[in-house]
Amino acid sequence: MDYKLTSFSEEDTKELAENIESEKFPNMVICLDGELGSGKTVFVKGFAAALGIDENITSPTFNLIKEYNSGEMPLFHMDMYRLTDPNNVEITDYFNKQGVTIIEWPEMIEDYLPAERLDIKIKVVNENKRVLILKPYGEKYEKLCDSVL
Repeated sequence: MDYKLTSFSEEDTKELAENIESEKFPNMVICLDGELGSGKTVFVKGFAAALGIDENITSPTFNLIKEYNSGEMPLFHMDMYRLTDPNNVEITDYFNKQGVTIIEWPEMIEDYLPAERLDIKIKVVNENKRVLILKPYGEKYEKLCDSVL
């Protein structure tokens, strides 16, 4: 089952991220799909703030992966936009490091994604309005969506 939510501001998107963070669990994987400027990194900023991470969150476009360890749980923020060869990066190792992995541009590593995860598609409606479609894969993620939406 898909869940649909409308965000009217960056604050709405961050609030969704905070609500999802409140249901976090080790090895959680969230995949964010949306065009440039749709709010993927805004979501990650909200999630990181709720985790207690006080570092400046930026998209790891050129790093591919940024690790944040100053919160309640490690956060692994991936941006696969510029990834040329997934075999050169130990992506799947992050899915078992007892933290939360949030992936921007997950379609670049589709064959490496875990079967159980939460996919969030962000569709731009206008300058401020976004439609977020959440698709949970697996019982834990279905329960998570039922809890926060």
